[in-house]
Order: sequence, then C-alpha cells, then structure tokens
Amino acid sequence: MESMRLRWSGRTDRGRVRANNEDSFLGLQFDAREVHHLGAIGEAKTGHLDFVFAVSDGMGGAMAGEYASRIAVQKITTLLPRSYHQSAVGLEVGFGDVLEELYAQVHSALLFLGTSYEECSGMETTLSLCWFTPGRMYFGHVGDSRIYHLSAGAESIRQLSQDDTYVGWLYRNGKLNEREARTHPRRNVLQKALGGGNQFVTPQVGTVLYERGDMFLLCSDGLVEGLYNHQLEDLLRSSDFGGHGAGPADRLVQESLVRDGRDNLTAVVIRVD
Repeated sequence: MESMRLRWSGRTDRGRVRANNEDSFLGLQFDAREVHHLGAIGEAKTGHLDFVFAVSDGMGGAMAGEYASRIAVQKITTLLPRSYHQSAVGLEVGFGDVLEELYAQVHSALLFLGTSYEECSGMETTLSLCWFTPGRMYFGHVGDSRIYHLSAGAESIRQLSQDDTYVGWLYRNGKLNEREARTHPRRNVLQKALGGGNQFVTPQVGTVLYERGDMFLLCSDGLVEGLYNHQLEDLLRSSDFGGHGAGPADRLVQESLVRDGRDNLTAVVIRVD
C-alpha cells in the first residue's frame, strides 16, 4: 500500500475550575525495533510504521486520578509495540485480542495500586485509543472519553466510541436528543471504567478503513461539555495543520474553555494526508 502521511495536534488544559489536570494524552510511533514518543504537534509518513494516539481521563481522591490516567498511557507504551509483528501476519483476526489484553493489564495495575496504597484507593480512568496501521485504524475504548471520525466524503462527524453511561445508552437508543443528553444531571455517572470497584472490564473495540482527507478526534468529556457535535465538525473542517495560527487541538480546547471549562479538557486530532 502507498504510504500516507499523518498529521497530529494535541492539547490538554486543567480548565477554569479544577485545581489539577487528571487528563493525559499520548502519541507513539513504533516498529519492530524502536518506539518513539511523539510531540504534541507533528507529522510523519506511515510507511512501515504503526502509530498510537490515546486520551485518558482519571478519577479519584487527591492525586489518584492523575496517577491513574498516567498509568494507562504508560502501559500502552510498553505493551502495544510488542504486538507489532502481528500486523505483518494478519492483524485483522487478532487486533481485538491485543486490545482486550492491553485494557485488562491496565485494569489490573490500577486495581493493584488501589488496594495497596490508601492514597490510590478508588483510582480509575477512562481510556480511548486509536492504533493506525497502513490503511486501517483500530480503536479501543472504556469510559466516556470519545473517539470521532470525520470522513473526507461524509456529510457529518461520527462518534465511533460509545459512552459507558446510562445517559449514553439513552442517547444511542433515541430516548434523548443531543441537547437533552448534554444537560442530563447523570450524564457523567460512569457505568464502566478501568480500576475502581469494577471487577471485570470489557472494552469496546472496532476498526475503520481510512483514506486521504479523513480526520479523527480523541477527547475527554470535558471538551464536549462545551461543544456540540456540529461545532466539533465545523472547527475540524476549518482547522489548518500547516498554518501559522492555532492548531486543531488548540482551537477545540480554547473554544470549549470559552463556552464551559468546568472540567479538565483534552483533544488529540489526527488527519490523513
């Protein structure tokens, strides 16, 4: 397959109310020999390389939420590159197992720390990730952070991830519209997260083909507290990765801060060129 180029932009902010930032995000580039951490803004050809981008939103007392989100993205760094060779021998039949094992190990690590140290008691986190191989993106998700896909040929943005909340279930099944779901008093009550009091956690996994002009957005729930889906789409379509102004993630975070900003907020945008 002909090599494509990925451009990415990431930004996180503690918001206007919270004392600390419990969100984390990650960008990795790896092959069979090396793993490289990516900067908040950059571009690279896909070629023989795989790329992973992730957003994690931690929860817990004191600094536990901040630790939880960091542990989640650190586990990706050590675990996912080990499976690189599978992409050369038919990853289509094995990616789900790889991602489920990754999520299980993150969950186990958080449970161990939560029961071993009082200051980590109850720590938990969301985790949404996109794993880019040539021509195909695999994703995994637990919690209420989100993954969006804006296809070059699509009329509107599409949410790939499913919010692990009762309100999210109501919205997916047509019981609530977007405005009602955004203002529901229980919209942030999670039914599933990594760590905490959850004994078993099964992630949502999936895959999509991508082509030139496609864009992907990973974000914490704090970002979408201030922006409707159509506003996310408008900002993505009008963003310029190569210009002198603010990058796509910066624009999304700044706009959400103006409109809400009560929670930590994080955005990672990836465009295929």
